[in-house]
Amino acid sequence: MTRIAYLVPEWPTQTHAFFFRELSALREFGNDVLLFSTRPPPPGACQHAFAEEARRTTHYVFPPSARSVGAEVASRPLGVARALAYPLTLRETSPKARGRIAMLSACAADLARELDRHAVDHLHVHSCADAAHLAAMTHRISGRPYSLTLHGDLPVYGVDHAKKMARAAFVSVVTRPLQRQVLAATDLPESRVPVITMGVDTARFVPREPSTRAGSLHLVTVARLAAVKGHAYVLEAIARARGAGHDVRYTIAGEGPHRDAISARVRELGLDAHVELTGSLGEDRVIDLLARADAFVLASEGLGEAAPVSVMEAMAAGLPVICSRIGGTTDMISDRVDGWLTDQGDVRAITDAVEALSESPETRRRLGEAATRRAAREFHYTVQARKLHDAIRGISPSPGNAARTDHAPT
Repeated sequence: MTRIAYLVPEWPTQTHAFFFRELSALREFGNDVLLFSTRPPPPGACQHAFAEEARRTTHYVFPPSARSVGAEVASRPLGVARALAYPLTLRETSPKARGRIAMLSACAADLARELDRHAVDHLHVHSCADAAHLAAMTHRISGRPYSLTLHGDLPVYGVDHAKKMARAAFVSVVTRPLQRQVLAATDLPESRVPVITMGVDTARFVPREPSTRAGSLHLVTVARLAAVKGHAYVLEAIARARGAGHDVRYTIAGEGPHRDAISARVRELGLDAHVELTGSLGEDRVIDLLARADAFVLASEGLGEAAPVSVMEAMAAGLPVICSRIGGTTDMISDRVDGWLTDQGDVRAITDAVEALSESPETRRRLGEAATRRAAREFHYTVQARKLHDAIRGISPSPGNAARTDHAPT
């Protein structure tokens, strides 16, 4: 049995259902998975059923325990010194940011102490931002192997990626474009940058019998209410489609800083009676929403999007998906085969897709059935979690043999 420390920043929040599925699968594969995080999220940040148990069983390294930090300084002074020296090696990072990262050394000492206390064999971190620096410093204290997962474009996660990743056993990425970014930014060989995408429980999504009514369409988006998610483009497309005589309704599930702007745009376009904002929904309610929809749309733009879980869920639910070409979506969707791809910000293309799906129940059925087959084949969470399990098993020392002394590699 491998004992894995599984660290997700500010765990759990509404977007963390994937992590819960993955760690559950890792446990099913025979691993002992312990939960760690940087700090607790705000109250109410997660509406999923697992939230309360997740918070109760997670060790948060901020604020760090003074007792743990003192114990690490006393027992492994050289390791702590190496962690403190690490920020000085970050040549792409500003002096102010290096100071902030240096303060993480106390959190690294706290984490290293917990890894010792629980005889952890491997630390896996779902981030390549400051949590990756934390992992790199913890490795310098404890000597234990660590790995990272990159979930979006590298520029979103700061700078000095080569330093964060240099000693990682591997850096998994959720799309092939992200793999190319990591290989270009570091000296890592491709064998240490596996593509391990996110996954969903496809069995929970039962495709509905598609509507046979032509000229009518119920569209759904499940995403944060942020400008980069492209809600404004979809609203404009819906206004155009309705102006052309299509009975299009739109439900937006999610919460975020752009809510007021979205609501204002709905009013400006005269769509008040045709657009609903539900707020954040738990998994069961998302499943129910998808089961009542005719199609799904995600018009994201810019940096940050990789392999959207919401797209996987919609495809598992048998919905034709209208999606912008961004991140790894071209790996997930074959245009006009199991979904509909558009260029970012292309309102005309979104409108064309909405009108085509509204006009043709047969197109909705064909794309939806193909999407269901692809989701079952490629997106089930156990398929992807097995890849992470195999990667960790391939590099971790035998249980009980991880470094326990102040002789971590320099």
